[in-house]
Amino acid sequence: MATSTNFNCLFETLHRFCKFDQTRTISTPVKNVDATHDARSTRRSATIGLAMLGLAGNATIFNVPKTLAEDNGFWITGPLPVPQALNNINNEETGTRSFLKKGIYIADVGTQGRMRRLKRYAFDLVAMADLIAQRDVLNYVRRYLRLKSTFMYYDFDKVISAATANNKPPLIDLANRLFNSFEKLEEAVKEEDFAETNARYLAMTPILQEVIRKMDRPAVYPPSPSSVYGGNKELLND
Repeated sequence: MATSTNFNCLFETLHRFCKFDQTRTISTPVKNVDATHDARSTRRSATIGLAMLGLAGNATIFNVPKTLAEDNGFWITGPLPVPQALNNINNEETGTRSFLKKGIYIADVGTQGRMRRLKRYAFDLVAMADLIAQRDVLNYVRRYLRLKSTFMYYDFDKVISAATANNKPPLIDLANRLFNSFEKLEEAVKEEDFAETNARYLAMTPILQEVIRKMDRPAVYPPSPSSVYGGNKELLND
């Protein structure tokens, strides 16, 4: 909007100069035609110079925010990076998870924020029973499941990395049981098998409830540097 506004101002200025020249030309005697022509050429050159200066100023000014954005770490000039899990939470046969969606930006909210997000998303999936009961919306159930499970997959990986050595194995086991149930439910939904979808959802619900309880226990994680140094730093290994 700012760029367009400045361009409009320049065009209005050019238009006014042109109108002013036409008025002067009509009222100028014939004997002063050469002087009028020289004045008009000088005025036109000054106008063009002013316009070029304005364009150059706009190019310089409007490149500054882009440069600042590129330097602050939030400006992505290419495709969204695809994160890789650092812990053993993939399917042993495929080496990945079938429910993962690509092209999703997952904000880095810190370990405590990821734990809260895991708890909230687990609660959302527990409350999905009413949606599954509507047999004609299984396609939306699959989309909803994939979106929530993708966030939970990457959040679980970061939370496991931040956990103490003694608590990593139970968390990895919980994550694998959860993601295995996600894949089974997604397969049933994809095949539009309502009976199997309902059965696998009921089998997944206790695991989700276990995740909710687990994310309420921050004592299994090492102390935050902020509690030691008084800063706003992330948890260890975050």
